[in-house]
Amino acid sequence: MSYPATASQTVGPYFRIGLSYLDSPALCTDAAPGEHITISGQVFDADGTPVTDGQLELWQADDQGRFAGYDPTERGAVSEGFVGFARVPLDERGAFKFHTVIPGSVPAPDGSVQAPHIVVMLSMRGLLKHLYSRIYFYGNPLNELDPVLTLVPTSRRQTLCAELVPGSTDAYLWKVRLQGDGETVFFQY
Repeated sequence: MSYPATASQTVGPYFRIGLSYLDSPALCTDAAPGEHITISGQVFDADGTPVTDGQLELWQADDQGRFAGYDPTERGAVSEGFVGFARVPLDERGAFKFHTVIPGSVPAPDGSVQAPHIVVMLSMRGLLKHLYSRIYFYGNPLNELDPVLTLVPTSRRQTLCAELVPGSTDAYLWKVRLQGDGETVFFQY
């Protein structure tokens, strides 16, 4: 006897129930060493409408390129006050904001160096699979050598780069477009 396949379903309608206790707008405390910054932005759908029922999960290395939870004997213990993970819900304008430090460079699997970056997972109602992306920092000279970023066509790399807000020394802006003109690059994992 054969049975029909179970249909895929999207997340929801109660997307945030059970997740809000993990919400945190910071990947580190003020005591963590490094260059402290905030990154803010918005998430838009294909029509340019803000996405309000979603969240970003963020992972990154500390200012010395060390990840929390890894073997401290290999590259040293992660910096005090550094968590390296945050979950940030989108607000009614599709906006987000979080506090962190500029991450250090980390080694790539092939031994080359990855540019400072933050790994992003976007989940929201209507998605069957999470979307994965990265935030790089506009103008960082290591961007030209990063083994992941260099796989992205030059014309689309800016969608992965947070830009310093004019007149600021510690506030960055990164906007996410799910489809259409200026669509953010998403990666398959």
